Amino acid sequence: MSSATVGLLAFCLSCTSWAALTLRRNIILSTSSSSSISSSSLASLQSSNLLLAAVEKLTKELESNPSHHCFDASLWARIEGLPRKLPAHGIGGLKALSILEPIVLGGRARLDDPGFFAHMDPPANIESVAASLWQVGTNQNLLHPDVAPSARLLQKIVIKWLAEFFSCDGGHFTSGSTVANLTAIWAAREVKKIKRVVASKNSHNSVKKAADILGLDFVAVNDISADCSTLDLSDACLVLTAGTTSSGEIEPLERFGSAWVHCDAAWNGPMRLSRKHGMRLDGIEDCDSVVFSCHKWLFQPKGCGVVLWKNSEKAEEKIAYGAGYLATPTVGVGGSQPATVVPLLCTLLAWGQDGVAERIDRGVENARNLARLVSSDSRFELWTGNGGRGEEGVVLWRRRDVGMENDRDIAGRVRDRMKEEGAFVSLSGGGAKGWWFRSVAANDHIDVDYFWEAVVRAAAAV
Repeated sequence: MSSATVGLLAFCLSCTSWAALTLRRNIILSTSSSSSISSSSLASLQSSNLLLAAVEKLTKELESNPSHHCFDASLWARIEGLPRKLPAHGIGGLKALSILEPIVLGGRARLDDPGFFAHMDPPANIESVAASLWQVGTNQNLLHPDVAPSARLLQKIVIKWLAEFFSCDGGHFTSGSTVANLTAIWAAREVKKIKRVVASKNSHNSVKKAADILGLDFVAVNDISADCSTLDLSDACLVLTAGTTSSGEIEPLERFGSAWVHCDAAWNGPMRLSRKHGMRLDGIEDCDSVVFSCHKWLFQPKGCGVVLWKNSEKAEEKIAYGAGYLATPTVGVGGSQPATVVPLLCTLLAWGQDGVAERIDRGVENARNLARLVSSDSRFELWTGNGGRGEEGVVLWRRRDVGMENDRDIAGRVRDRMKEEGAFVSLSGGGAKGWWFRSVAANDHIDVDYFWEAVVRAAAAV
């Protein structure tokens, strides 16, 4: 963990410690003329101690540097040791934290490990972790002005900031891109009366899921450019993917005569903020709706996504529902909504556009470096299809000498051996193109040289 990260967590810890010490002082003063501590003072002290303990344990865990992920037999034993039924009597917060610490913190996936080059799941940046204490601690709900007066206004500000990069004029937060895709396709059905959803066979499964939920026909095409050029899409919502889950491919961002064009940019959407790589998403400004996951390449805690509209007034009036208990109608699929805007806003203020772009640019360069290392070693091969060669932050590659192409068991065993050496990858594929390792540049702490040395050690052993 960087010195800046340690420093910020230490600041949070010192603030918490100061609060606890202040409460103790106040209690001592209040009891100097009283024979007992008030119940409210005691509750405040206990709350501060619990929060302090949680921050201390998290800080300790993030500062630790284990050589490998270690979900071992002792962790299973601790999980098995939890009560089989809900306990009738509680044990208190501090004891509960002590029981959960080795399970929750010790058994976590170390997304910030220098060898973790695997999934579209980054470690949350420290600014968002700090601000999340406020978000969770105040428990604001974007559903109603009474229970999130400032957070609702902050949401509008951040949506406006982000929407401008996509030539959109509004939108709202969701729990992630799955819900955002459903919301966007729902709006397409209501505004344009679409009958079909057309997407590539590589689209995320949430697209077909949304079509099924909405009672729309789903058409999967092999090639967006070739197939959509010959189809009548006048009654269709065309879903284009900017960063397919399997290979990171950015599909052609064109309308192809569709009634509504939607871009699922769950992975590559934030790339638009990069002055170096943002043009890779040229054409996205013509989409009627765009979604992306802030908990991917904006490094936010789960779950934080956005849906953006070319014309938010037309889109949102069709998917807004009021009720007697609401001051304003709810828009979209969700009801109660946590104020995930708070950690995101803290991140954007701390970094600015340049800071976001710097991390995305570094991610692309890390992916390119891995692709070069793969290409230079005869024991490995690099994906030759669309995407998967680092330009979108995703690399598909595999051993060519152990028969993993069409055998998932072999692929899994090779991956496990790499994991033992400290290199973590995910698996992608199956079917005609076989199995591939997938490395995604979501971890800003990745050390490509360290990762590759572990890969080479594993290759010598298998």
